Amino acid sequence: MVKEPNRNLRQMAVDTLRQAITTGEFPPGSHLGEVQVSEQLGISRGTLREALRQLQQEGLVEYGERGRVTVRLISEKDIINTFTVRAALEALAGETLAASYYREEHCRRLRAAVDRMARATRVSLEAQIEADLAFHELLVELTDNDALVRSWKLLEGPIRMCIMYRGLERALSNMSPGRHLEIVTAIESGDPVKTQSVISEHMVATAQALLFGTVRTRPRIEITGEN
Repeated sequence: MVKEPNRNLRQMAVDTLRQAITTGEFPPGSHLGEVQVSEQLGISRGTLREALRQLQQEGLVEYGERGRVTVRLISEKDIINTFTVRAALEALAGETLAASYYREEHCRRLRAAVDRMARATRVSLEAQIEADLAFHELLVELTDNDALVRSWKLLEGPIRMCIMYRGLERALSNMSPGRHLEIVTAIESGDPVKTQSVISEHMVATAQALLFGTVRTRPRIEITGEN
């Protein structure tokens, strides 16, 4: 763990462990032994416990018998449930932005986020994941709806676990800048209903790819109440 002067040890531990989990260094189901991990990170066991509690709140780790901590395992049902809620939240965000007086400025910022996604493809897998999440977080934050933002942030940990469900290759197929420009274009149209539809379909396709890969014959799942 690289120590940075303006960040406390607990937060650095949280960030380091989150990265290790979301990149597969600590795969789902793996045991995070307190002694081993604290030595690896060069921090006290007390600091590690604080970091792990935050990661538990984010949905990345879970506690079992006798305080045993493991990286969370997720099921197909977990993915469908997560993306059902995520689709509702982001569709609401898109609808709000499409109807906004400041739509043009919002779309300028979203396009800049897409540009960062494109640059991230030349950096690393981790950079691509973070740039993708940053786009969706910005989509929600631009609504200036604190309740919506808080609800989305509660999903961030489960979303990261969904990304790791069957390997990063499946997840990365959903992170192309072009697919996200479709969302920006829909918002630019000023049509809230169209924007809702584009975002909902984006979430259906993402969940399907995570569950079934990119095969043409994959079944369509229902996450938005539409057939």
